Amino acid sequence: MNYLKQQDPKLWAAVVGELQRQLDRLAMIASENYTSGAVMQACGTLLTNKYAEGYPGKRYYGGCEFVDVAEDLAIQRAKELFGAEHANVQPHSGAQANMAVYLAALKPGDPVLGMSLTHGGHLTHGMHLNLSGILYDFHNYGVRCEDQRIDFDEVASLARKHKPKLIVAGASAYPREIPHGRFAEIAEEVGAKLLVDMAHYGGLVAAGVHDDPLPVADYVTATTHKTLRGPRGGIILCKAKYRKDVDRAVFPGTQGGPLMHVIAGKAVCFREALEPDYKKYAQQVIDNAKVLADVFLSGGLRLITGGTDNHLILADATSIGLTGMSATAALESCGVTINKNVIPFDTRKPVDPSGIRFGTPALTTRGMGCDEMRSIGTWIIEALKSPDDEALLQRIRGQVSELCGQFPIPVNGVDIVPIQGALQ
Repeated sequence: MNYLKQQDPKLWAAVVGELQRQLDRLAMIASENYTSGAVMQACGTLLTNKYAEGYPGKRYYGGCEFVDVAEDLAIQRAKELFGAEHANVQPHSGAQANMAVYLAALKPGDPVLGMSLTHGGHLTHGMHLNLSGILYDFHNYGVRCEDQRIDFDEVASLARKHKPKLIVAGASAYPREIPHGRFAEIAEEVGAKLLVDMAHYGGLVAAGVHDDPLPVADYVTATTHKTLRGPRGGIILCKAKYRKDVDRAVFPGTQGGPLMHVIAGKAVCFREALEPDYKKYAQQVIDNAKVLADVFLSGGLRLITGGTDNHLILADATSIGLTGMSATAALESCGVTINKNVIPFDTRKPVDPSGIRFGTPALTTRGMGCDEMRSIGTWIIEALKSPDDEALLQRIRGQVSELCGQFPIPVNGVDIVPIQGALQ
């Protein structure tokens, strides 16, 4: 990275600082992960120089014969990985993937049913300030008060009442496996199409350790950077009969030129997910989350739904006398990075909600297992119960740093020695 260091030392300094942060801290944000060195190299290639509006073999620009190869690889691997009839790998993000599906399946003002953001859904599931909520007539279902599980009686009731054209399943802060077949039954009853947004758990689906939405959904969207641990981007999977509408909705409907260097990174990550070891990783993500949840429960931290089936844990920080913001700050001082999060039926404002969200994908990619989760969980409980004890927080910070030293971030051949030298 000598070019960057010489030409833009200020940006170089930011990269060096970020490297230090990733090396020495525990990344426990549920939507984060580490890419392999091969993915990073693909995303840093000169493919970034090429404009390629259109699709392989049908471009509006010349000179696309080699980027066509990259995109075709990504498409074919995605179809193989998920058993999909069609894959569009061009969406720049999961949000844009969702908007493209809405454009393909709906008209402005059409009724849609999606999960409430405050109960675990996503901004693009009809939040009133999001384009989804502005353009479409969204109605939101949520979870039951008694166990915080999806209230399928409410889903069915709202579907019968509003007759949505589309039902959206999937979540960004729901710690349980989602039974997609239940949504499909309701969608069929009311004549709606079904979109499953598996942005968070797509990598678990790919590995066969989570309920698979592909057999029952009309459309499936995902991000490629969370549990899939690829580059930041989105993907749409759908039945063959929707191919033309989906492709047209992505380009020219919602995007212009695709990011060919990122698509190349997606092709690499799909290939990696087809390897036998990938299933071991995905199962370990879940095992790690369950162990962590048990430690939290033993420490007196209330967990939404009482535990987890997937890669994330949603906890009520007020159960031990903190808020989401104060808990996040206490853990950050220990080298543990999480995010504050609204919980179902939260009485606090989103800027400082009651909840905190944890995830295990990044730590699992680093090679940590159940034993490390027990240690990390214990440190977290100690810090949350004594957030003002500076000596304790410093001791935990040292333990976190030592653990991180034993499990370096996975770079798979990328030479970071020169960058590490800049940290001295």
